[in-house]
Amino acid sequence: SFAILQNDCFGSHFFLPVNQFYFDKGFVICTMAGLKMLSNIRVKLFFCSIAFCCLSSCKKKSVNPLPPVVNTNEQIKAVDISELPEIRTYPILFKNNAGITEDILTTLKNNGVNTIRLRLWVNPTYIYSGFAAIKIFAAELKSKGFKLLLSVHYSDTWADPSQQITPASWSGLSFNTLKDTVAAYTKKIVQEINPEFIQLGNEINAGLLFPNGSISNPLQMVQLLQAAATAVRTYAPTTKIIIHYAGVSGADDFFAKLTNLDYDIIGISYYPIWHPVTLENLGSVLKYLSTQFQKKIMLAETAYPFTLNWFDMTNNIVGLPSQLLINYPASNGGQKNFLLAVSNLKNEVPAFTGFSYWGASWVAFKGAGSNNGSPWENQALWDFNLQATPAMEAFKN
Repeated sequence: SFAILQNDCFGSHFFLPVNQFYFDKGFVICTMAGLKMLSNIRVKLFFCSIAFCCLSSCKKKSVNPLPPVVNTNEQIKAVDISELPEIRTYPILFKNNAGITEDILTTLKNNGVNTIRLRLWVNPTYIYSGFAAIKIFAAELKSKGFKLLLSVHYSDTWADPSQQITPASWSGLSFNTLKDTVAAYTKKIVQEINPEFIQLGNEINAGLLFPNGSISNPLQMVQLLQAAATAVRTYAPTTKIIIHYAGVSGADDFFAKLTNLDYDIIGISYYPIWHPVTLENLGSVLKYLSTQFQKKIMLAETAYPFTLNWFDMTNNIVGLPSQLLINYPASNGGQKNFLLAVSNLKNEVPAFTGFSYWGASWVAFKGAGSNNGSPWENQALWDFNLQATPAMEAFKN
């Protein structure tokens, strides 16, 4: 594995071993001592990993009947706008497809978005992802007719394949007490926020609540997930349960460990930069997984750039042509066609129940000079002029 640093002014590249970087939510961040960023040099990072999953060679497994869904005639058309409560504290105005200033939620609703996805952390320093803030925002969203999909991280910070840090206030608990705590916390969520969909963990490829729920101890991992699932079934029986996995490599083996877990939907993250499968092959993989485990399936996270340029001075996650899919350029059209192709998976995968676009509102809200702004600005659904990109129209598909 290696990272590529690109000097955009001169086109030069530097190859650095990956052990000189650390990861946060899948982002590669340079920690080299003495490396200084000049204002006229843009550093782009590309993390390459070799991963391949031969799903067709996996053994057949016993399956259970398909569970009921919220509405078999309605696809989940979601966006993750977890940053919006913070963005609202800045004096910026979003524009709709026609370039007219409009409330962001109105624009989303008018373009066919029916569900909002929000991340929830236990006791975070980032207050906008804490319980109190999410409860308030969720009430607003429901009042405007949106369904709610909560991504419960069971952590005080980002939970993803590289880290699943147990909340500080839960650290040191016995395993049985931890199970009870997870159940009580999940009960509080569904009773007080009442989401239509709930993810039990976020990108839990390696498990959750380390070390107790690590996948190296699958029995305990499943027990923690079942404690949460039981709370949902008991106190919010109409809420649908999603188990969220990043990518498709290894997904077959992961979900095979959950054969006895009570849940409704397989949620998959799909980012071309990190998940080496083409859109043409993605449908067949999703169809295989949903058939193999007899579950509905969705893309819980996905995104694509409308440009490789940037607005603020914060390094973007995607910035190199090599990070793109063939036939999908980093352009308004490329982003829209990508999202249309994602939406059209419903025509190929009978159990496909929808998708969620991650970081939809994460524009460069701190201004052009910020080096602590948005690494996602060129993958948002609003451009550098804060006008909705054409990809927004794909939610009407």
